[in-house]
Amino acid sequence: MRQDNLAPIGQPTPAEFDDAVVWATWLYYEDQLTQNEIAKLLGVSRATIVNYLQEARKRGIVRILMNSEVATRTGISRQLAGKYGLEQAMVLPATDDDTPKATLKALGAGGARLIERLTKPGDTICVSWGQTVLAVAEALNLPRPLDGLSVVQVTGSSTGNEAFSAEFCTAIMARNLGAVSVNMVAPAVLSSAQLRDALMAEPVLRRQFERISQADLIVFGVGALGPDSTMRIAEVTDNAEIDEYAAQGAAAVLICRFLDSAGQQIIRDFDSRVIGIELDDLRKLPRRLCVAGGAHKTEAIRAVLKGGYATHLVTDMVCAQHLLQD
Repeated sequence: MRQDNLAPIGQPTPAEFDDAVVWATWLYYEDQLTQNEIAKLLGVSRATIVNYLQEARKRGIVRILMNSEVATRTGISRQLAGKYGLEQAMVLPATDDDTPKATLKALGAGGARLIERLTKPGDTICVSWGQTVLAVAEALNLPRPLDGLSVVQVTGSSTGNEAFSAEFCTAIMARNLGAVSVNMVAPAVLSSAQLRDALMAEPVLRRQFERISQADLIVFGVGALGPDSTMRIAEVTDNAEIDEYAAQGAAAVLICRFLDSAGQQIIRDFDSRVIGIELDDLRKLPRRLCVAGGAHKTEAIRAVLKGGYATHLVTDMVCAQHLLQD
């Protein structure tokens, strides 16, 4: 009976190779033939080729080394998860193009990838709004539709910028997931707390927030308070109000709510007029995906993570390294 490391019945082992194991290994890793092609060439079964490749690793003929950049990112991802109590952190690879547009596109692709991994048939996905959330929605591309998906808007609508409004982000994500879009029929901010409370008592909004409370996943970005912040661009409230939050120590905006550097919510009259998910209710959802990056957002993202609002994070390498610094 022929042993596996002797020349097979097919083509004889070339003289430059010690035996069939070395030859099969060369054909697989260097010539990039498939296992089936090698089996046919050598006149053996595919299972035999699998055994050859395993034998090559045992003998040290082949050594598989992780790319150093991948290993670094994996290490940083695990450190981030450990430091902030996350279930998972995805750190995107560094690229030569570090422009805001390129970073936004990369964050969108990374967030979409993680949503595709986390989502299962019948899930309800909550979605906030903003440029990053829209980038995630646009990048989604499930290999096959999942039955029974719903995408639910978690905050009211703003007329300041329709390009990344809450209803638009919800609709795009639903379309790309093949899901039902459940939009919120209400403005993001009302003129008084009494009017907000009256509207929240309406059956249509009660049902909306019941669906939100039963969601499987929520996707959100993080806002800073600088002149180019989404809150200012979208005109959810006026600049004077945002400046007052900043004066009280606000470091981040999370779905129209303001956080200090420790992740605690800062409450003002504005909060009593907002229609949207409350942060205490946000923390009750089982999977909470934060997609945010850029060095300028480090402190804002840190505040969100310190507050325990995220279970999953997608960010870029530069921001990740800053987040690991004390």
